[in-house]
Amino acid sequence: MRTDKMVSVVVPNYNGKAFIEPCLRSLAADAPEAEILVVDNASADGSREQVEQRFPEVRLIALERNYGFARAVNEGIRASTRPYVILLNNDTEVLPGFTAELVKALEGDRRAFSASAKLLSLKEPGKIDDAGNFYCALGWAFARGKDRSAAYYEEAGTIFAACAGAAIYRRAVFEEIGYFDEAHFAYLEDVDVGWRGRIAGYRNLYAPAAKVLHVGSGSSGSRYNEFKIRLSSRNNVWLVWKNMPFLQLVLNLPFLLAGFGIKYLFFLKSGFGGIYARGVLEGLKTCKNERKVSFCWKNLPSYVKIQIELWINIARRFG
Repeated sequence: MRTDKMVSVVVPNYNGKAFIEPCLRSLAADAPEAEILVVDNASADGSREQVEQRFPEVRLIALERNYGFARAVNEGIRASTRPYVILLNNDTEVLPGFTAELVKALEGDRRAFSASAKLLSLKEPGKIDDAGNFYCALGWAFARGKDRSAAYYEEAGTIFAACAGAAIYRRAVFEEIGYFDEAHFAYLEDVDVGWRGRIAGYRNLYAPAAKVLHVGSGSSGSRYNEFKIRLSSRNNVWLVWKNMPFLQLVLNLPFLLAGFGIKYLFFLKSGFGGIYARGVLEGLKTCKNERKVSFCWKNLPSYVKIQIELWINIARRFG
């Protein structure tokens, strides 16, 4: 069977008129037999109509308002019909072999939940945008290899979580661990779902032969802005509280206080200190309203492995 016949591709879209057409054309060239779903978050720039008119073969799911990334991809995953689901940002262009290499990664590991592609900067293809997502005990999520030469990170391996901007997921696992957390709206929802997969004993892989060009911040507009900083800081608090049992929280508290403090000072110097602090406070409120991941003793080995990796990833972040 052709690998693209095993795949549904979900592309969330919000006002992506400048990006969506090259994204879908590159995808159609790489995976002509894939099921492609565009989930539109009530775009007002004509991009939804653009998809309807120019890509009649694409299944379009039009939402009545902007529910955010997490809700959009959940709608697409639930509507998909194939065993593997690729999530792809609308500001990407896939390179030849992208789909086949992602499928190959999951086919080769029965305990793999996801596999992340190698994201390269569309403006500077010689630079890496993301070579797998990592998270450390300081409470920092980071994209491995950001802005380094594309010659690096050419070896496959395991990562903390896949970057949902260009990654494949085993669809059946969502039924076991839950879908993307819609309380996130956007940012860190991919780290969260990857973390939950790790708790359940699954692995997240990095598939460097699957390459994609990425504009980056295509919807939010820039690397640092009020919207992104507020949501990221809010979601980071919720991410930690949700996925760490009480004793693990106590163990990591000194690291987390240091990490959040350093981040506050960084954003204070950049003029965003108040925005970051408000996001953290919103995150604390979220912790009161949302449910934690239930602790199960059978998952204790997974928690131990994750904790060791959280410490190791501090060195990775500064390496």
